[in-house]
Amino acid sequence: MIESAIKLSVRDVADFPKLGIVFKDITPILKDAELCAEITKALAEQLAGIHIDVVAGIESRGFLFGMLLAQALKVPFVPIRKAGKLPSKTIQQKYELEYGNSTLELHEDALLAGQKILIHDDLLATGGTVIAASKLVLQLDAEVVAFSFIIGLDFLHGKERLKPFSSNTFTLASYQ
Repeated sequence: MIESAIKLSVRDVADFPKLGIVFKDITPILKDAELCAEITKALAEQLAGIHIDVVAGIESRGFLFGMLLAQALKVPFVPIRKAGKLPSKTIQQKYELEYGNSTLELHEDALLAGQKILIHDDLLATGGTVIAASKLVLQLDAEVVAFSFIIGLDFLHGKERLKPFSSNTFTLASYQ
């Protein structure tokens, strides 16, 4: 089963990026090409029946499977990046993390009005980063139709915070 394979590969890193946080590191997954292919296939299967025009991946781990997922779905990929990383005109959204503040940016011409967007990231915790990404999508008059994640930290209730943007939230491995 994909969930157990993911959980066997994920590395817990205590006290990163600050004391008290247990970081779920997906980089060991990247060493296993077969598991990466299975993850991409499983993510795409979860989204069957949902019309998606564009996959938007959140920097930086959301780029890894976000691009693969876009290829599997045969749609474009758009990066949502941290402030100052995109080379052209951008829109911005500030947000709070469990361990600080940050800003996300999206090229102002990245999406067209009315496009249906899947937002992908590696992990759903409290949802703060994904909410900021969703607000960027809405600023461009596009629609968030779904969220996908490899890992969900269900005990932090991030999925509930995403419901105002879309009721379609998918994870492959959940931690209670």
